[in-house]
Amino acid sequence: MRILILHRVTDKMIRHANGIDHAAHDVTYVGPADRLATLPSDLRCTRIERPDTGDLTEEVLAAVSGLPAFDMVLALSEFDLIAGARVRAALGVPGDREEDIRPWRDKVVMKSAVAAAGLRVPRFLSLTEALDAGPGGLPWSGETVLKPLDGAASLNVHIYPTADAALAAVREAGVPQGAEQDGFEVEEFVTGPIVHVDGMLIDGKPMAIQASRYVGTCLGYAQGTPLGSVQIELTPELSRWTAECLAAVSITTSLFHLEGIEAPDGLVFLEVGARFGGADVVDTFELATGVHLPSRYLQLVTGGADAENLTWSQGDGSRYGWFAWPGHELGAEYCRIEGEAAFRESPLVHRWSQRPEDEPVKTALSYADTDIPLAGIVGPGDSAELDRFLRDAFSSIRVDPFTPEQAAGAESAG
Repeated sequence: MRILILHRVTDKMIRHANGIDHAAHDVTYVGPADRLATLPSDLRCTRIERPDTGDLTEEVLAAVSGLPAFDMVLALSEFDLIAGARVRAALGVPGDREEDIRPWRDKVVMKSAVAAAGLRVPRFLSLTEALDAGPGGLPWSGETVLKPLDGAASLNVHIYPTADAALAAVREAGVPQGAEQDGFEVEEFVTGPIVHVDGMLIDGKPMAIQASRYVGTCLGYAQGTPLGSVQIELTPELSRWTAECLAAVSITTSLFHLEGIEAPDGLVFLEVGARFGGADVVDTFELATGVHLPSRYLQLVTGGADAENLTWSQGDGSRYGWFAWPGHELGAEYCRIEGEAAFRESPLVHRWSQRPEDEPVKTALSYADTDIPLAGIVGPGDSAELDRFLRDAFSSIRVDPFTPEQAAGAESAG
């Protein structure tokens, strides 16, 4: 089989060689130079660099122009799903098309499908509809969220005290980043802890699944505060709700990352993606279940294993969590971390990744351990003690902007 991969996520995360038999298949990777460089140097494959400066679909199609026909196009990053569908359509390759993927990327289409299945969602409208409704015209009046239809990582998401305040802000200042209004929606803010459920479906059957609860929020992380999550029990209610949400948006053969709000009167759908979860979700999932989601998914969809007869690793019931401190809101390329010593030495720490004072952090939003001031994994342990560890760490550890010149100046003064 000839396989084309839109290569964005590092090989360290995906483990392509573990999932795809590169001796049996002809695999072509198209990606930016820095991403291609993460592939093992001895991997039997074709590597084609794209500029990463223009339209993704056009760059990929230009890269493979003149090559023999492909049998499969794979795109594992949420940022590449639409482009992957467009490449399939242009090349005549079987698989998901843009209309299939829209319920996984467009939040209005997504919530409309989930609501039509009888599941609770926050009340919502496209921004265009909301503006046409005028002041007092929305079916809710309290706290209101403005967010992009296809957003990720809570970028350009804003919360306003009332629905009218949200619409007034848009009328006065427009939408963030000078984007188009028809690329946004508004929805009521629903209060409650946020859970995420991660796993994999093959032909509608769950192959592996794990539930977690956030400590902090993704929006808070985007605004500069730490975030983590802790694995929790997958109750029958949560399992049933997960299956119904996935069916509502027609996710049947895919990895998935599903988020919901634990409201006082039950679960409320927040969003779903046909992808693996970010930060250290993949690693904590593997620690708890023995299943590495991206590579096992590739193995199943490329024929390297039969889902019906596959023997799955069994976890021992231990639970894990992850944490991350953002660096993009520091206002500096370097940071100083204080108050972490007691937490770093805790027996609950499975992995600790801390940026030295003389090593820069990325100024763009990222969850990658290699980009941010501080990250790690905790466990094994029970959910309550892992939750306490994260909350105590978040309230005690300080990450402040810093420059190496400050250290040099202090040493000179001494």
